[in-house]
Amino acid sequence: MTLRVPLIAVPAFALSWWLAGYLVGRDPARPALRWAGAALTSYGAGLVAWTVAPGGRTAQVLICLPALAWAGSLVALLPLAPPERRPIDVGALVLGVMFQVMVIALPGAGKLVGLTPLAGALILLWRQRDQVLPRLPAALTVMAALYAASLTVLLVPLDAGGPGPALAAAGLDLLVFGYLMAVAHAVADGERLRPDLRRSLAAAVLALVLIDLPAMLTMYAVPGDELVTVLQFVPVAAASVVAGLAGRLSRLLDRVALGGDVRLRQERATLFSNADALLRRREQRRLSDLGEPEFLRLTRRALADFNDLNRLARSPLTDLPMVARRIAGRGDDQPRARARELRAVLREQVSGLRPPGPFSTADDWRYYNTLQFCGVLGLNPYSRRQRLDGLSREARMAVDWFRRNVPRDTMRQWHREAAMLVAGGLWEALAQDSSLSSDRSRHAMTNPS
Repeated sequence: MTLRVPLIAVPAFALSWWLAGYLVGRDPARPALRWAGAALTSYGAGLVAWTVAPGGRTAQVLICLPALAWAGSLVALLPLAPPERRPIDVGALVLGVMFQVMVIALPGAGKLVGLTPLAGALILLWRQRDQVLPRLPAALTVMAALYAASLTVLLVPLDAGGPGPALAAAGLDLLVFGYLMAVAHAVADGERLRPDLRRSLAAAVLALVLIDLPAMLTMYAVPGDELVTVLQFVPVAAASVVAGLAGRLSRLLDRVALGGDVRLRQERATLFSNADALLRRREQRRLSDLGEPEFLRLTRRALADFNDLNRLARSPLTDLPMVARRIAGRGDDQPRARARELRAVLREQVSGLRPPGPFSTADDWRYYNTLQFCGVLGLNPYSRRQRLDGLSREARMAVDWFRRNVPRDTMRQWHREAAMLVAGGLWEALAQDSSLSSDRSRHAMTNPS
């Protein structure tokens, strides 16, 4: 173990595991973030293996695995309709397993074959570049090329100053990749990123000083002892993950310590949720300035998150004028309170799609049935665990109808189309509010008294 390797490995390991925890903790339900977290975690494990046995077979395999996870993250990021996504997801999973076996089996430079799925995912992303964040495909391509160059230096016998710079370069590429995925997620959900990220990074830097530095000095004090070296990474990993998952670990601690006091636990959960929402909510601004396409996308996202009050609390749609009118005078202008009113507004819009007359499964009922039962009520007709006890007669009939007559992909397509109708109604109401506000402003300017 050279002097340079632990000097690079410890901070690189700490930052990669911190960012992995942050990405997963930001939204565990997003596959793109989970894959990005897996890429950073496997890189960190590769650093440990390389520190213990530089250039060993296990270290080489672990250093190559982030390419496969990176490819999975890009595939999850593709803006595909449900009928298109399923075969691509299945194909990506099968190819990922195949290439992982090849990375393990092939020697030395042959492990670079693991870059093939990453190249394929980038090609797919470039084909959909008009529907993703501008300049994101170009930035990811540059990072992927630099990461490939770092792997080449590590796996091909080249005189490039030793493995230290290449390991550091690969880690930097993956950290930038993780940051780009966080940016893409924040933009897609209409959230702010920097305040929340800065707060988490401050915790990571504190852990780096208090725990990682002593671990590094211990490695130098006991050189060549593999057990001591591996054990030093354990507190580093724990501190880094805690820094990244601080918010979710606080909630978990409350569940353990306050399990018997349900009311106190719920009140603290509300406070945690409001605090997270304040960090992630965009600055208040006129929603009409967003433009109709962006407003429609945010409405579809809010409908998808209808039953998740924490996500709704971070939606820019909580600044809708109709939400502000509902919340006015209550003395509770917190993010979760606005989220509850936004949910009430969305529920009213969905109810407006119901055709007159008794419940039916006719063609003109498809949009209402899809949003009401699969969205508002949160029912999953295709789940074997979906229980019908306590549901209304209409809900039971709707679930049975979806199971028997509506394929899953068709239901998802109806959900997208119905969400567009709701978004259109909200946009018209917003335009009317903006027009009335402009008229009042002009009237006030012409009649100052």
